[in-house]
Amino acid sequence: MAERTVFQSIPNKHVLSLAPEGSVREAACAMTRANCGSVLIMEPPDRLLGILTERDLMTRVLAKALDPERTPARQVMTPNPICVPPEMRVSDAVVIMIERGFRHLPVVTSAGKILGVFSVRDALPREIGTALSQAEFNEQVNDALG
Repeated sequence: MAERTVFQSIPNKHVLSLAPEGSVREAACAMTRANCGSVLIMEPPDRLLGILTERDLMTRVLAKALDPERTPARQVMTPNPICVPPEMRVSDAVVIMIERGFRHLPVVTSAGKILGVFSVRDALPREIGTALSQAEFNEQVNDALG
């Protein structure tokens, strides 16, 4: 059976976005309503500036006691996120996540159209196992090469 692509694996093809001036509280409320762990920070009409995740809210807002009503998303987002093409295999995307410590990757076409966000939760256990094997292999090669 052929491995799924990241686009095939994302259940919600709706792009959740917020303007950079939007408050952290607005972002958290939008993520809660949509039951997702990230929101893309975008300037109209479709310029991706960054991504704001649950982890960002915890480490950059709550842990630093910032006021979510007054803190703009731009201040605490991860700027210029790594994006993946829709045809990328799930295991390859999971390798990127493992190696970079990410849980969310925007899915973007070569023409720059944002199709959604791939989350580590969208990967099946089989694909995560493949990715872990690939990540371990990459680490061994890097160690061997010095």
